[in-house]
Amino acid sequence: MTDDAPSLLPGLYIVATPIGNLGDITLRAIETLRGCDGVACEDTRVTGKLLKHLGISKPLWRYDDHSEERDRARLVASMDTRAVVLVSDAGTPLVSDPGFRLVREARAAGIPVTSLPGACAAVVGLTLSGLPNDRFMFAGFLPVKDKARRDILAELAKIETTLVFYETGPRLVKSLAAIAAVCPGRDVSVARELTKLHEDCRTGEPDVLAEHYTQHPPKGEIVLLIGPPVAREASGEDVDTMLREALAGEKASRAAAIVAKATGRERGELYARAMELRAEMQTQ
Repeated sequence: MTDDAPSLLPGLYIVATPIGNLGDITLRAIETLRGCDGVACEDTRVTGKLLKHLGISKPLWRYDDHSEERDRARLVASMDTRAVVLVSDAGTPLVSDPGFRLVREARAAGIPVTSLPGACAAVVGLTLSGLPNDRFMFAGFLPVKDKARRDILAELAKIETTLVFYETGPRLVKSLAAIAAVCPGRDVSVARELTKLHEDCRTGEPDVLAEHYTQHPPKGEIVLLIGPPVAREASGEDVDTMLREALAGEKASRAAAIVAKATGRERGELYARAMELRAEMQTQ
């Protein structure tokens, strides 16, 4: 593979790179890397290895959270005449990675910004976990200190959706212990070595997972997921109360649908009970 590729228009190109398997990179990403004028990256050694694997040679400019404002300004100014690619060490840039300031300033300067979709560890972990994914919240890395970790878990536990975090191997067991204490009764998944040969995803109770990883310390970065709160099983009396409240302003079919969503009970069963309660209410 060579660098002979159509030149790109000047601007900023956000390119996702592999999170493990080098085959994760897209054809469009390769074409963009071949056609750009240079690459802004977290670690020139990491990106250099990827480009060498792809047979591409480009100027590499270090850009991370420690880059000074003047460095960012020079990079944005260069985009008037050059096509600059932004990558992170792995996965989709800006997802818990540096770069949003660069994008914001490029847009403010009228620089065209193009984002190429690709590998993202959070999404891969979510799809592997088996946890509900119709709604989810990505919250980056958990805090390092114990109290801060528990505080953020307590805050986010109120949100009724699957929570997605990044975590490191050395901190995993402490995070699982905090989850067991702050979010009892919720399923947890640990997804690691994603897209690599020894990819692994375990789902279960946090204390059981903590025991496993105490005996088998994991390495590298991890996607840690917490399932939504388990709906409390409503008693028959609770269901009748909910149905009566819904029937005050809704038809029986709609009341049954509302209560079914809240309790997980069968809609047909609830509709039949709603009709009975409506008859009782009409005779009172």
